[in-house]
Formats: sequence, C-alpha cells, structure tokens
Amino acid sequence: MALTESTMLQLGTAAPDFSLPNIDGTHVSKSQFAGSPLLVMFICNHCPYVKHLADKLAEVTKEYAASGVAVVGVQSNDVEKYPDDGPEKMKLEASVRGYEFPYLLDADQSVAIAYTAACTPDFFLFDADHKLVYRGRYDETRPKRIESGVYDSSETPATGADLTAAVKAVVGKQNLSQEQFPSVGCNVKWKPGNEPAYFG
Repeated sequence: MALTESTMLQLGTAAPDFSLPNIDGTHVSKSQFAGSPLLVMFICNHCPYVKHLADKLAEVTKEYAASGVAVVGVQSNDVEKYPDDGPEKMKLEASVRGYEFPYLLDADQSVAIAYTAACTPDFFLFDADHKLVYRGRYDETRPKRIESGVYDSSETPATGADLTAAVKAVVGKQNLSQEQFPSVGCNVKWKPGNEPAYFG
C-alpha cells in the first residue's frame, strides 16, 4: 500500500460531470443534484483508511442528506486486481455499513481522473452551484498500523469533524475556512496505463 495525499483541487472548480452505475442497478448523474450542495466521496471496501471511518461515515452522511446535501460514494479501484472492491462486494459493504447514499462504480476510472482523486478516502464538497468549497480530509484521525494488513482505530476513532464543519457552513451559506488539509490514505488502484499525470 502506498500512503498517498489528496491533490487539493483548486477551490472554485466546477464539479465534473459523471453518470455511473449504482449498486442498485440504476444510473446516477451529477445533473440529478442540480441546485443542491454535493459531496463526492472516493471510497472503497478494502482500504484500512476507509474502514477506519466507514461506520461514522454512514452516520454523518445521513445527517448531511437530511440537511439537503446530495451525497455519493464513488469506487474507482481496479476491481480485476482488487476484487474486494467489485460490485457485489460494494453491495455487501453498503448493507453492512448502512450506507444510504448511492455507491457508484467508476469502472474506467475516468471520474476519479476528472476529480483528480488520488487516494481513498478523498472528499470533494461543492456548493449549490456545484463549485468546489472543500476538499481533503474527513478529520485528523488515522488508524494505527499494527503490522502489514492490520490496523487499529480504537485509540483515535473517526469523528468527521473537518468535513462536517464544512457541510454545516455550506448548508448555512457561510464562508468556509481556507485552511484545509489533505486526506491521507491508500492510493487509487489504477489500471495499467491509467495512471494520471498528477499521480506519482
């Protein structure tokens, strides 16, 4: 696993379009959320940095949605090399965690590249005009690595403090702090030849 930071896409960037298959068999497009703040989260099933916050993420995203923020999760990893991130496992993960947001498969990784997603998890929050107002980390916590493949989150459980503060500001039409910090996690698992110029 390569520990990777998010790219910190320039604030004010327009949300790139997407139309991706959801785990329920429907397609979900950015255009469906016109007029609403939008949170796009690049997550997956197997990454310990996503597992660290997954249960809390399920909880807070329900609160975000109740406040009028559209939320989508996007899985962009190469599922041939990482079958734990495949569609059936995505369905299982959403069920076990209690995800209520659309969980979308970016099979050709074009959406990850359009958003300059670099790691899992990676968060992009847009205002009602779909202009970027927050990007980067969920909060300051990280899982503790015990050994290869074994992580412990008990010492510093995830809170979602940074992202939640940003969401509250957007909902309240308040200015967001310009002091924002990159997310850190596993690198997006690019298909051979798909590695974008901003990666590595």
